[in-house]
Amino acid sequence: MNYAQTVPPGAAILLDFIRETEVGRKDRASYDVIYANKQKRLRQPLTTMTFGDVVDAQRSWSKSHGSSAAGAYQFMRATLIGLAREMPSIEETDIFGPDLQDRLGYHLLKRRGYREFVAGELSLVEFGRRLAQEWASLPVLADTRGSQHEVKRGQSYYAGDGLNRALVKPEKVEAVLRDVLAAARRPAKLDEEGAAPVVPGEPVAAPMRPTSKRKAVARSGRFWTWLLTAGGSIVTGLKELDLVTLDWRVQLVILAVIVGFAVYAISSMPVVREGLGLEW
Repeated sequence: MNYAQTVPPGAAILLDFIRETEVGRKDRASYDVIYANKQKRLRQPLTTMTFGDVVDAQRSWSKSHGSSAAGAYQFMRATLIGLAREMPSIEETDIFGPDLQDRLGYHLLKRRGYREFVAGELSLVEFGRRLAQEWASLPVLADTRGSQHEVKRGQSYYAGDGLNRALVKPEKVEAVLRDVLAAARRPAKLDEEGAAPVVPGEPVAAPMRPTSKRKAVARSGRFWTWLLTAGGSIVTGLKELDLVTLDWRVQLVILAVIVGFAVYAISSMPVVREGLGLEW
């Protein structure tokens, strides 16, 4: 599945794993699956229905199919209703296709602490427990209190309810979560224009100003050449014009004019303007 504009790389790995664990496959057809693979009983494929139509149809699925779980991530009806409240961009008329399901699945990951996990603020074991709370086919990674009673590492969080059990080994979950961390912390690939892909709902880093390759003002030979030349010209001009005999006030005015031109010439240099923080 192409997640380029839907979820970040680490989350894509995890969603692929969850989808395969929940419905037994991760191809395009996985998005049309409903509980117990009874999608053939539907009047039309799930991915051609609108979000609102799916939620409406789920009312009767628990009785007719055994559960309202629908789609690649087996969304329960109550879960979809809750997601619609949390995600204002979701419309009832949106098609319940792969892109929408991936967005919804990613939101569930964030709800369970995905961002905190990749940031190092949530342990692998705790994140695994939270995922097991969301998807019953995933096992807990350490002994813990489940929904019914105490459960052992490797069991479903909902073990004992007569309906759910873990469908994958805890070691596999741990390996996938390590891959998720590696992918999430890997620098993002840039597109053809040199920009990182934008994921909806994710913060976008401000572009960095290119580092100037110009030399510092103090190390610029051209700066010192202008400065020394200007200074020498002032002294030579005063001697040649015999301005030392003029009134001191007149000498100051002439000196100010000469210095002004020298300063303008020097400050017009790019390296000097940059060093002084002046606008270009």
